[in-house]
This record gives sequence, C-alpha cells and structure tokens, in this order.
Amino acid sequence: MDMQNDFDRILFFEHARKTSEATYAKDPLDADNLTRWGGALLELAQFQNVPDSKKMILDGITKLEEALLIDPKRHDTLWCIGNAHTSFAFLTPDLDEAKEYFEKATVNFLLAVEEDPDNELYRKSLELASKAPELHTEIHKHGGLGQQAVGAAPASGPSTSSSTKTSKKKKDSDLKYEIFGWVILAVGIVTWIGFAKSQMPPAPTQR
Repeated sequence: MDMQNDFDRILFFEHARKTSEATYAKDPLDADNLTRWGGALLELAQFQNVPDSKKMILDGITKLEEALLIDPKRHDTLWCIGNAHTSFAFLTPDLDEAKEYFEKATVNFLLAVEEDPDNELYRKSLELASKAPELHTEIHKHGGLGQQAVGAAPASGPSTSSSTKTSKKKKDSDLKYEIFGWVILAVGIVTWIGFAKSQMPPAPTQR
C-alpha cells in the first residue's frame, strides 16, 4: 500500500470535510455540499479503527439523508448512501443485522439507477450488492475485519491451509477487494469531482 498516497488522501478529504462544515454553516440547504461532506466522511472512515469507522459512516449517512430531504431525487446522493450502508454492513459481525444494511444499500442503488439508468457506476454497484451477504459470511468466518480499517485486507488464515483452501481464500479476497475497492474508489472519484466543480484546489496526484 502506498503510504504517501494514503496520507495525501487523508489530508485532502479532511480538508474537504472542514470546507463542507464551513459551507454548511453559511448555507445549510446546499444539497451539493451535504453530498460532498457525506462522501468525504465515507472516505475518511476507511482509515479509522472499526468503532470510529462505524461512527464516521453513520455521520456520513446523516449528512447524505439531509441532502435528500432537500433534493429527494439526487442520484449521486442516493448512490453514496448505498455505499455507506454497504460499508457499515461489512463492519457489523452479526449477519442478520448486516443484512438490514445490505437491503438498505440495494434500495438506494436501485433508486440511483432509476434516476440515472445509463450510469455504469450505479449499475455495477447494484450488481455487486447482490454478492455482498455471501462475502460478509466469508470475511467473518475468517475472523472478520478485526480492528482494521474498512479498506484493509482480512487477516490471513492458518499457515496449514491446503492449496484448495488457499485458492478459495484468494477468490474470497479478490471478491472483497472488488467490492471494497469499487466502493472506496468510486466514492473518492465522486467527491473529488464535486469539489473540483466547487473550485477547490486540485487533488494530490502523487503515486
């Protein structure tokens, strides 16, 4: 993992969060700003431990829901809420409880697709949402996410695993990265674009 790149992302989204907070104080009815604020919180959540991450995701959901009260048909906001519920579900060990968040995520992805049917990002998110419960079971079967951040890899299994188990674990891991990678990357892109439109300084480009 590129530590410098992670540090740059944290700095950028922390700046985005503070800017959104200041903007909200001046104009609490700016749905664009609330959506960017929620997106920034989702990005920052991946760098926290599990309890802090869950708290930050819920805070992000609150901001996004506030944006929807102002503009109920905002497809980017609906999509961000879907990602927030997905991320929260993966951090919730109890599958029955997690399923409630997966269902909320699916509903929001569906609404986003209805508002913008040609958006490949939304359709891909909806497709991945159907795989999420199965992936949740696999992750928590192997010890869950522990105290790792949202985007971190699950702990490796016993070294005595057979090649078959190793292959299956790799497949599970690949699916995990497909979903988490898509969620985090996509939220970051949307947030970055939003702030670019609001004429913020360009995002860090270091790799």
